[in-house]
Amino acid sequence: MTRSVSALPRQVALLLALSLPATPAAWAADTLPVAQSGAAEATAPAMMTALATVERDWSHITFEMTDRDARTQAMTALVARTAQLAANYPGHAEPLIWQALAISSQAGLQGGLGALPLARQARTLLETAGRLDYRAVGGAVPTSLGSLYYKVPGFPLGFGDDDKARRYLEEGLAINPDGLDANYFYGDFLAEQGEYRKAAEVLTHALAAPPTPDRPVWDAGRRVEIRTLLTRVQQKLAAG
Repeated sequence: MTRSVSALPRQVALLLALSLPATPAAWAADTLPVAQSGAAEATAPAMMTALATVERDWSHITFEMTDRDARTQAMTALVARTAQLAANYPGHAEPLIWQALAISSQAGLQGGLGALPLARQARTLLETAGRLDYRAVGGAVPTSLGSLYYKVPGFPLGFGDDDKARRYLEEGLAINPDGLDANYFYGDFLAEQGEYRKAAEVLTHALAAPPTPDRPVWDAGRRVEIRTLLTRVQQKLAAG
């Protein structure tokens, strides 16, 4: 099913997020092969440390900054940084995923039809990352693609597609069944589809996930969004 263009104002407010393992070392263990060359062994820690800084900055911009112009400026700078990281570490899925996240967030801040080319660019980056490692960063590729497909308007303006969104989101959840983001975005999608009972189950499961002390800003911000969405879903269920 293709998304209706009547949903455009809400759908262009893109904001992807990734369920990363807690620490750079955990990211490396989760996504890199056990047997590595000397160059790969040297690359992985440096890359993961750089990406941990990107994650902290992205979380600060997304959940703590309030001035829209300042957020836009900061996110634009972060897009440039992630692009440089992707260039510095070719053949790795993780920098491409974070580049896609930053671009998607930039699209959300920009809004309007001008956000659609950015959404397409993010989709291309995620597809490229998926060909390198589809399970990288806790299943971020399918979860993020699913988010794009249900947030972007459908034909003729965009590429939004609810059927593809469901498939990708369920794949992301299969890879990371206890991830905050995998559950949040799937729950949000289900709520948009009117599947409130299932959405409530998914969102409740998300809140049962243990805290992520190494990512406190993201963890706290995402849980606020989950609780807010769960309250709306419960109100829908109570109203019958």
